[in-house]
Amino acid sequence: MYDIIIIGAGVAGLTSALYALRARKKILILEAKAYGGQIINAHKVENYPGIESISGFDLATNLYKQVEKLGPDIKYETVLKVREDKTVVTNKGEYNAKAVIIATGTTNKKLGIKNEDKYMGKGLSYCAICDGAFYKDKIVAVVGGGSTALEDTLYLADTASKVYLIHRRDEFRAEASYLKELKLKNNVEIVLNATIKELNGSDKLESITITVNEDNTQTINVDGVFIAIGQVPNNAVFANVVDFTEHGYIKAIDEVHTKTSGIYVAGDIKEKQLRQLTTAVSDGSIAAVTAIKELK
Repeated sequence: MYDIIIIGAGVAGLTSALYALRARKKILILEAKAYGGQIINAHKVENYPGIESISGFDLATNLYKQVEKLGPDIKYETVLKVREDKTVVTNKGEYNAKAVIIATGTTNKKLGIKNEDKYMGKGLSYCAICDGAFYKDKIVAVVGGGSTALEDTLYLADTASKVYLIHRRDEFRAEASYLKELKLKNNVEIVLNATIKELNGSDKLESITITVNEDNTQTINVDGVFIAIGQVPNNAVFANVVDFTEHGYIKAIDEVHTKTSGIYVAGDIKEKQLRQLTTAVSDGSIAAVTAIKELK
């Protein structure tokens, strides 16, 4: 019997673990893939208080090592179900706890067009930091209009010979500082009011067909395309113990409670106004402290 099972080893989940372990609670962390969550793909993090600049990988690794030293159980298993009695069922077994913190975050949203899966890893990527080095001196495109898309474009501009930034609207919702920096890059071309209609090639991606202003169709030769159009909450196995918003995020009561007693939510999967590192840390600490108090 664990005191707390934490589902997800991103920033929110690891922060929860840190607080719970320092309170001498018996903790199990369940993670389906790898620690760190979305931030591990960030080239630079420069908006975290007290740290002027750090890579997302280094930040996540530092946090993971900090937690690991305190001795939690960590298992890389896929959660299949969470019961109301706080039993967590995975692809390898069942675990019991007095409390559960859900911190599974989000995954990258797909374009939803033909051949998207076919070219995955063959010219199509959702992680510029992971795969950008493969496109040194090549032509690439980034799709999206948020801060992540602009950050990816800036990163790729230092590696690729040419970067197209394709956005479906006529203005960006990203931080103004990113756009200002982007306009100084000579090898970046911004294409607004544009959507990708087709991915073309044989064994690997060779070009994209885009529509600009709804009626102008163009084909652009590219070696790679990076998709940065948002995230989808990882919520599939929690429907019996939580309520969702219309967009699939978990509804939070009093910041971290769910509709089921003893089951809490933290991080990007939670309904909230802002999804940032700072809010993930806040959620994680509040969820752990709340769970600890209510266990007593």
